[in-house]
Amino acid sequence: MNTFVLHPQLHKDSEFVLDLPLCTLRIIKDANYPWVILVPRLADIQDVIDLSDHQQQTLWQESALVSRALKHLFTPDKLNIAALGNMVPQLHLHHIVRYQSDISWPNPIWGQAPFKAYSDAQLVEQVNLIKTEIETRKDR
Repeated sequence: MNTFVLHPQLHKDSEFVLDLPLCTLRIIKDANYPWVILVPRLADIQDVIDLSDHQQQTLWQESALVSRALKHLFTPDKLNIAALGNMVPQLHLHHIVRYQSDISWPNPIWGQAPFKAYSDAQLVEQVNLIKTEIETRKDR
């Protein structure tokens, strides 16, 4: 039985956007960067290789969908995708929009700049923007 539970740190750091067939999509609450994570809704998954071949394909398809939406919405200089798990072992795939003008460029974002919270209104706006774009693209 699959008893998916979102890691408490991911829950604290992010806001729900929508569920895709395999993953839940969440926006990271740091307004320094447009930044979302895909988290497979499966119990005890730490690494991509813990997924079945079919699940791996689905993860990459969902990642591509999210990536296309972010590129369309935010026209980044670079879209970084990473599965890091040093602090949070639950598999989560980061999608981070980067600009040469952002506060951390060209360095990785971790440990570079203080967290900058969205206002409640900004967070709702970002969630709705990303959700609408992905839902539109899903139906194509």
